[in-house]
Amino acid sequence: MDVDNILTDIKKGQKVPPPCYLLYGEEEYLVKDALNRIIAILLPTSDRDLNLFFMDGEYEDIDTLCEMILTPPLIPGRKIIVLRNTRLFQSKRVLPEIIQQIRSHFEKHPDRAVGYFMQFLKITGWSLDDLKDDKWRKITDDDWQKIAEGDSSHDRGIWLPRIMEVCISRGVDMSQIKDDTERLEDILKSGIPEGNHLIITAETVDKRKRIFRIISEIGVVLHFSRMKGEVRQKNALMDAAEDLLAKTGKKLTPKAWAAIGKKTDFNLADSMGAIEKLIAYTGERMLIDDSDVEEVVGKTKEDAVFDLIRTLVDKDLNMALLNLKDLFYQGVNHLLILSMISREIRFIFHAKTFIRSGKLSSFHANLDYDVFQKSCYPFIREQTGDAGKKSDRGDLISQHPYVIYSALKNSYRFSYEQLIKQLDDLVDMDIAFKTTSRDPKVMLQRFIIDVCT
Repeated sequence: MDVDNILTDIKKGQKVPPPCYLLYGEEEYLVKDALNRIIAILLPTSDRDLNLFFMDGEYEDIDTLCEMILTPPLIPGRKIIVLRNTRLFQSKRVLPEIIQQIRSHFEKHPDRAVGYFMQFLKITGWSLDDLKDDKWRKITDDDWQKIAEGDSSHDRGIWLPRIMEVCISRGVDMSQIKDDTERLEDILKSGIPEGNHLIITAETVDKRKRIFRIISEIGVVLHFSRMKGEVRQKNALMDAAEDLLAKTGKKLTPKAWAAIGKKTDFNLADSMGAIEKLIAYTGERMLIDDSDVEEVVGKTKEDAVFDLIRTLVDKDLNMALLNLKDLFYQGVNHLLILSMISREIRFIFHAKTFIRSGKLSSFHANLDYDVFQKSCYPFIREQTGDAGKKSDRGDLISQHPYVIYSALKNSYRFSYEQLIKQLDDLVDMDIAFKTTSRDPKVMLQRFIIDVCT
């Protein structure tokens, strides 16, 4: 049985919707797509604000989850509780898969890699103290095979110390992980209240776990394994992208499909994210070619950060939002994005303040850089008392002359009042990131919209 058959039966009224669904597998895009389709068929859009609840595996709390399952809906109708990327089904048997997830996510998605490593420590019984300070080097290949049978372990000297360093720097607390599933198992076994539905997603599962057997008996289990072979992967991608492209009226040339495959290895999640960016990038143009792929997909994090700052200063809203999306797609932390934007706005504010002082009457927005270096830059250094000095304090005057030149030119795009407001907004955002659960992506998008419009 697949998700299409299940949804067809529910639509036709031939089957009572199961109380519980488990969607798992390495094909992340298909898991998310199935989740969204099940939600769409079970719960009207108008009811989702009050009757749809999410919990992420990184912060899963079994007691809270059980209360959510047992509590009646806030308004009449169905209630859906979604537990995303759970670790309930992991055990020693899936350690090789968990280790592979650490390897594959470390560069692009370090937060996810840390989550998998925490689970790795819980399953193995090791702690950070057991491994840090080069203690991990005492683990022999035989020891490793006893713990993670089937993992080659050839590269643990590369990823293991690096992921430990990240965990230590973040103050990872192993007490955050709980594995008390007995109450949840009892609730599922005795029956979820009528009208309430639990949907669980996971990447790896141990089918021997009692909770897996219970869900198999009372609900639906769907496995989305990764496609093997380039032809199958490409066909799966083209099928998945068909509706998205049809809605926008866009088409990809054969060379564009090949270029996407080269950039993403036809990984569905990465490829679909790339296609979404290409649709936004090409605007009104209907045909997407390989040059578009080369321009948009696969930029380095440094390139993407530079592009975001450039388009933000240019007040190019569509491209700024696209570049922000690219940074999140690459797993760049929202605090780093905020710090880079804050740095640029602060430099522009410094430049604006200096121009408003009237001390730099020789500078104008169209001034050539060579002329600036010869006539304006020495004067700036002299006026600020920094002539011949080097500084690492981080203000504008301690930067490279071209950075100062760019900030002065860009200051003409902003009013003094706008810059004051934007600096206040950035401070508020920084506080919100560190003290609330508000969505960083949404907050950064709103800030960019405000600056560009």
